[in-house]
Amino acid sequence: MAATIIDSTLFGDVFSTAAMRSVWSDENRVAQYLVFEAALAKVQGALGVIPVEAAAEIERVCRVGAIDMAKLKAQTERAGTPIVGLVAQINGLCRDGLGQYSHWGATTQDVTDTATVLQIAAALAIVDAELQAIGNGLATLARSHRDTPMVGRTKLQQAVPVTFGYKMAGLLAAVQRHRERLAQLRPRVLQAEFGGAAGTLASLQGAAMQTQQALCAELGLAQPAIAWHTQRDGIAEVGAFLGLVGGTLGKLALDVKLLMQTEVGEAFEASAPGRGASSTMPHKRNPVACNVIHAAISVVRQHAASLLEAMVADHERSTGPWEIEWIVLPEAFCLLAGALSQSRALVEGLEVDADRMRANLDMTHGLVVAEAVMMGLAPALGRERAHHRVSELCRAAIEQRKPLLDLLTGDAEIAVHATREQLAALCDPAGYLGQSGVMVDRVLTRWH
Repeated sequence: MAATIIDSTLFGDVFSTAAMRSVWSDENRVAQYLVFEAALAKVQGALGVIPVEAAAEIERVCRVGAIDMAKLKAQTERAGTPIVGLVAQINGLCRDGLGQYSHWGATTQDVTDTATVLQIAAALAIVDAELQAIGNGLATLARSHRDTPMVGRTKLQQAVPVTFGYKMAGLLAAVQRHRERLAQLRPRVLQAEFGGAAGTLASLQGAAMQTQQALCAELGLAQPAIAWHTQRDGIAEVGAFLGLVGGTLGKLALDVKLLMQTEVGEAFEASAPGRGASSTMPHKRNPVACNVIHAAISVVRQHAASLLEAMVADHERSTGPWEIEWIVLPEAFCLLAGALSQSRALVEGLEVDADRMRANLDMTHGLVVAEAVMMGLAPALGRERAHHRVSELCRAAIEQRKPLLDLLTGDAEIAVHATREQLAALCDPAGYLGQSGVMVDRVLTRWH
């Protein structure tokens, strides 16, 4: 019976994805343990560390289907980890006592850490693919709305005009940086662990480093310079990366939620019958994806903090901090997968109302371009005087509920320096977009 939202029949594919759950499932976890044990036996057989016959036999039995999962559960409850019981089962499955050569020179944490790294590799591939898709969706929006003017808002107030393409390109640039971070962290994180009891590989003596090198090559992972049993910065870096990605997804969701407000109405999640419906109010069109993203990434950030806590490990093998990773790393990946999936659907189906964007620009009757007017008058009046005078006229426009252009035209001090036509040009929001288009183009060029 599922008890968490990730494994819930109702919510599992809302807050996570089947693909990511599969990576962190018990079945795949045990499969990766067996990948390690089989690879270790294979390379040790080739190096003459263990008999070739034993290596072949161990490889033969290292299949998930051969493992009694109910028995492994009971063994895990006794030992505190699955590896002791798993090795015992491998030993029992091998013929002629050849299983005694399994797990030769390894320790529980070697198997567990390497399996986790293999799972991380698969999970990061899913994250990367989703980031690519989200980026492509943002690129489409940025390109299509490169010159679509809208209100730029600071402190939740109308500030100056921007374009919707500029807004999307800002998110796209962040996604691009996340993909760069992912490429950079892979060599640091995707390293095997094979150090033995305290990391020194003392039990293998002369064949130690050859075994380690061959094992890493067989697994397709980097060979560490030194054991990292209690140096957990790599795992913590993954957690921090997931938190950073989640932060960007949360920013996307927050902005769309705000744009969906009835009073704003500039962009919406894709519509579908019943989507975002209220149980009592027939007119409602509530955000759905945005809410899931917000909730999921909030928990991911807390899990990132927990993985930082797991770095504070005692001596050469820790008593508790390591197990923090078992709890939070799978959930962090699963929740982020849900947020990524929801974000992808969000950007690919986003409905943009350019007419409403223009209407909101015109809502203040010119106040949104007060800076443009001030800068246009600054050469004649001086910047400080222009700022002061335009500010006074803005207050008057609000009090009198008149267009700023009318007050500017009727101001004797300003009329000396600018005609109504010149002032009208300054008051056009579409004429004060700065370098929005140039920046959009630069981001798109870099993405492609």
